[in-house]
Amino acid sequence: MLDEKLSKLKESIKALGKVVVAFSGGVDSTFLLKTCIDELGRDNVLAVTAHSQAITERELIEAQALAALLNARQVIVESTELDDPNITDNPPERCYYCKKQIFSNFIAIARENGYNFILEGTNFSDSDDFRPGMAAIKELGVLSPLKDAGLTKDEIRELSKAMGLPTWNKPSYACLFSRFPYGEKITPDKLKRVAKAEDILRQYGFCQFRVRSHGDLARIEFLPQEMDKVFDESFRNTVISEFKKIGFIYITLDLAGYRSGSMNEGLKEEDMALWKN
Repeated sequence: MLDEKLSKLKESIKALGKVVVAFSGGVDSTFLLKTCIDELGRDNVLAVTAHSQAITERELIEAQALAALLNARQVIVESTELDDPNITDNPPERCYYCKKQIFSNFIAIARENGYNFILEGTNFSDSDDFRPGMAAIKELGVLSPLKDAGLTKDEIRELSKAMGLPTWNKPSYACLFSRFPYGEKITPDKLKRVAKAEDILRQYGFCQFRVRSHGDLARIEFLPQEMDKVFDESFRNTVISEFKKIGFIYITLDLAGYRSGSMNEGLKEEDMALWKN
């Protein structure tokens, strides 16, 4: 079954001939980029990476290092999401406007360099999630070959491991905009504060977690199996002290633990249905 999905993916990529890959350095886009290079050759593949205000400099550096590891041709594209009130006002459909801006920039790069097809790394596991950005991707004619081949996140990790990709067990990341409840205005200072807070936790060996920012309150989501670490008094006091230094007043632990898209939990079903894939 997995072999069939992989064959379907390779065949669909071969048929395109020359492609631009939206490359973030995550599990999915790294696997997609590697597969495209293997099937089409380095000269027929261009990785485009957004230097976005929604990601940390660390993530950008990682994406550049991975592109170099794969011997990929890469272009860094500057994006200016915080200039768009449709994004900074943080409505539920924020991701639509964000993807529209970023992928419009990618399309311009593709046209300048003679590429007709742009690929992105949404996988089949994302199909039922609340993803307004997918509407923008479809409108712009961007292709999602991993999703179309039926490849799930776990399957992509399995294939990545077999291919020797260092990203096979990389934690799932999401843009920093997703750390804020809908309706709370997003600012550069708030983004920096969340990034610093997550860096603090990362230094203690946590991999899969989120710091959700609700005004002056930080709501931390850890994997359930890692929650015991939080109750160490020394660790807890250090986190409280460090978070307060960067501007949080209240620091809380979410007992439900880490889960992707937790900010969507307050949305009404009818609102989510409008953007379901």
